[in-house]
Amino acid sequence: MTPLAGPVYPAADQVTLPRYHHGSLCDVLPAIGARLGLGGADPLGLPAGDRWVLVLVDGLGQLQLADHADHAPYLASLLRGEGNHPPVDGFTSGLPSTTVTSLTSLGTGLVPGRHGIIGYSARHPRTGAFLNMLTWEGEDDPVSLQPHPTRLQAFADAGIAVGMVAPARFEGSGLTRVALDGPRFHPIHDERDEDGRVAAILDAATAGPRSVVYAYERELDHTGHARGVDSGEWRHQLRRIDAMLERVREELPDDVRMVITGDHGMVDIPEEHRLVVEDVAALQGDVELVAGEGRFRQLYTAPGCADAVADRWRRELGPYALVRSRAEAIAEGWYGEVDPEVLPRYGDVVVAMLADWAVMTRTLPGELALVGMHGSLTAAEMYVPLVVD
Repeated sequence: MTPLAGPVYPAADQVTLPRYHHGSLCDVLPAIGARLGLGGADPLGLPAGDRWVLVLVDGLGQLQLADHADHAPYLASLLRGEGNHPPVDGFTSGLPSTTVTSLTSLGTGLVPGRHGIIGYSARHPRTGAFLNMLTWEGEDDPVSLQPHPTRLQAFADAGIAVGMVAPARFEGSGLTRVALDGPRFHPIHDERDEDGRVAAILDAATAGPRSVVYAYERELDHTGHARGVDSGEWRHQLRRIDAMLERVREELPDDVRMVITGDHGMVDIPEEHRLVVEDVAALQGDVELVAGEGRFRQLYTAPGCADAVADRWRRELGPYALVRSRAEAIAEGWYGEVDPEVLPRYGDVVVAMLADWAVMTRTLPGELALVGMHGSLTAAEMYVPLVVD
């Protein structure tokens, strides 16, 4: 593929820490709010505007977009600075670089250590059981674990017309409630209905003199998980999404600003680089629960055993992972400021996989079929585009 001309991008496996408060997903809605006159600072340098469309393309990493620029001419042109506003350089997701954490940071304007949605799965802070923070199975009150109001709700309370355009199944879901509560929901019943989706975005964007629309596209991520980023199917989805976004821009009124971003990048993991916890004796002892993602494991250990577990995992994984205690990860800024009630949700030991390696577990069999994965702090996963047109 033809690399994107312009900025020099880092090696995909370079360690990249989140740029909280300086250029990460938690800064987007505060920046838009500042432009809408709601106070606060704009750390992103967005242009003036009273009507905004914010599109999040699940799985759209900046390095993958740069590598496949010829399949996304519209987005690539915006990354080159050919749109109405220059892109935000060095923009990152939070950590872990995964959907539930990213969407909650986007929607609340908070770092992960404050909103507490710390990854795909974790230990339930009340019951100690395994908790899936994407589906919220077994938890009837997700908002009790993320009680902070969303920025979208604050916009609505200020009299701004706020809309959300997303698949119908997400209306009222646990993740929507904790991350994106507040907008008028515009359900997409058939995700193949591009005309309907574009019309819904236009309708929501023109609902008032001041408006904010959040629109969500998920097929790139699903295809990357199933087929990999290095697949014809993934490139097909990128071409489709690029053309749809260009169409949205063309049909929106000129005074509407369109912001496009992603929630994480993705890395294809070869079979020979997948370690299975149950097959490696050194990875098992004193670990009571394995959660998180294959690229970013949260390990909950027996009392008093965290240091020993961390030492064994470091020896076993060597240069293929960064293994940190909870305190070490916090001190290095992985999660931003961490509230006391969120602190015990993080693993006693956290394991960020490097290069194209992953740690799998048979307790989560659905993950074993994934090709593309994300969650860690490599540049390929952490950098996401933020472009304005």
